[in-house]
Amino acid sequence: MTASPRYNSELSRSAPSLVALLAGASYPLAFAPFHLYPALLLSIAALFGLLCSRPHQGAWLGWLFGVGKYAVGVSWVYVSIHDHGGASPALAGGLVAGFVAFMALFCWPIGWFVGAVEQRQHKPSKLILGIAFVAAWVLMEWLLTWFLTGFPWLFAGHAVTGMPLQSLLPVMGTLGVSLVIVGAAVGLVLAIDPQPGSRQRPVALLGLVAIAALSLWLNGLSWTTPQGTYSAALVQGNLNQAEKWDNDKRLTHVRTHLDLSAQHWDVDVLVWPEFALTVYGEEADAVTQRLHQQGRDQNTNVIIGMPDLQWQDDGGYQIFNSAQGFGAAAGKFAKHHLVPFGDYVPMQAYLRGIIEFFDLPMSAATPGQREQGHIALQLLGQSDPVLVATGICYEIAYGESLRRQAVDSGLLLTLSNDTWFGRSIGPHQHMQIAQVRALENGRWLLRATNSGVTGMVNPRGELVAALPQFEARVLRGEFQVMSGRTPYSYLGDWPVFMVTLMALVALVLRLGPGQRAKSPH
Repeated sequence: MTASPRYNSELSRSAPSLVALLAGASYPLAFAPFHLYPALLLSIAALFGLLCSRPHQGAWLGWLFGVGKYAVGVSWVYVSIHDHGGASPALAGGLVAGFVAFMALFCWPIGWFVGAVEQRQHKPSKLILGIAFVAAWVLMEWLLTWFLTGFPWLFAGHAVTGMPLQSLLPVMGTLGVSLVIVGAAVGLVLAIDPQPGSRQRPVALLGLVAIAALSLWLNGLSWTTPQGTYSAALVQGNLNQAEKWDNDKRLTHVRTHLDLSAQHWDVDVLVWPEFALTVYGEEADAVTQRLHQQGRDQNTNVIIGMPDLQWQDDGGYQIFNSAQGFGAAAGKFAKHHLVPFGDYVPMQAYLRGIIEFFDLPMSAATPGQREQGHIALQLLGQSDPVLVATGICYEIAYGESLRRQAVDSGLLLTLSNDTWFGRSIGPHQHMQIAQVRALENGRWLLRATNSGVTGMVNPRGELVAALPQFEARVLRGEFQVMSGRTPYSYLGDWPVFMVTLMALVALVLRLGPGQRAKSPH
């Protein structure tokens, strides 16, 4: 029995949509903890191939790709809303679906722009469409670094840790590597183009070989040099998230961290994670004075995550999510990039009290200044204090912010609490992004978390030591203070942004005088 012509027609129309959705869903498989690297190129290439064959559906296919990408890649948001936010499965699922649908809108312009180029030009080459695709993709990622506070997650350049392509990160940063990867995906499509006599194929093959050769050559270079080796102890308290801010248990949690630290006061740097300290006022003063005195006695640099309560002249107060130095260390850093619904609640006058998720502890934080001072370490053998570039939790994803701090710093530090995401893929993605920051800046990175992944990353982005998740333990190891700067440290994202902008302008100018293609679509 054969299928009806109507059924075959409907299947033919729906197949591209399904392919776009599946391509997007396979994209996150290239990231931690899966590291299925071929999925990165193949998923992007599949989207580009679809857009070339169905340009009239470009916006729709781009959005569907985004739906698949975020439905799988940020599925950990459900854990925060349901497990820790008290929302029912149906409500949590609905909120996540709304978030995914919104984030997918950032992929919509990619498909729309490729379709616009094809529709406005008479039979443009796939090379022209490829340039449009790459430029729109990089612009999308750039927008996600700042628009509506930003969500710089699942960037193509984040997935290359452990690949030869990671050697490009110190040169051009994450956005630059995203440009290269998306360009390579376009090159892959052009290289297998069945059109006979296509002159694009040798160009594409040459480009792919050049990318591989450049990555292998750069892999042998070191951009920064060590200036001394030191010891560190990173405390992972593994506090129960539901009890972390319980008034009756806050001092018990302090004792947990003190007990875990007891055998490690001989290290050069002792670190407690984000909000390891959850007490205020006199209790907070008593704890920090003890840490400060013991740190001074042992010549230990102590850095802890804690709320910073500052009273205002009008009698009000502000609370900052901060990292502060005690003992031999000095200075503090307040989190600048706050997480919506985590650190603050948008439209809180309307949302507070609706569900527990909108009333999470510390969801009324004040952002720290964009430009702040550094935490400074006193380390034996260093004539000057060693400055620390700090990113608290989610803001380690903002590469440009950390780059600005790292210019004068010899070490990178991030404090986090990924307990919100349970045993999902979120904490592993978070650690991978931290590894990228170490590569971009040529610095060691120390990452202390409440429940994992706590680890030490070297300037080559390698996770040299880590603790198992959900265990109360201390990671002890050695790191090096680094000097010198990477090319990305000097240039930032501006070269990539300017190249992308020029490509977009050139393509837009082509759209103006061009004649709309007489497409049968």
